[in-house]
Amino acid sequence: MQTDITFEAFQTYVAQALETLPDEIKEMMSNVAVTVAEYPTEAQRRSVGLGPHQSLYGLYQGVPLTQRTSYYGMVPPDCITIFMYPMVYHHRTPEAIRKQVQKTVLHEIGHHFGMTEKQLQELGY
Repeated sequence: MQTDITFEAFQTYVAQALETLPDEIKEMMSNVAVTVAEYPTEAQRRSVGLGPHQSLYGLYQGVPLTQRTSYYGMVPPDCITIFMYPMVYHHRTPEAIRKQVQKTVLHEIGHHFGMTEKQLQELGY
């Protein structure tokens, strides 16, 4: 069963997730843009090695803070993309979608700070 949720409402969930971040984290987020898309592109799916029946809720593309050197500069912002329809497909209520958005936003921000997939999974993200 799919939940009726608008793209605008989903964007609001993402904005709310970002607003709940502690100020210290917000201040440390450098050169990163957070966007919302309906679905991941095939290139985005391939970039993380997903198969045809696997879902992608979010994607971090960029240079993690832990890998930036003194030569880092004059580059486009890193991008965190949160994908709406994979989440809506797997979560039945607005509250469940909101919780998954929060979890996904934190997961992708973790990558921005240099955390690995394994580290994030161990933390429950």
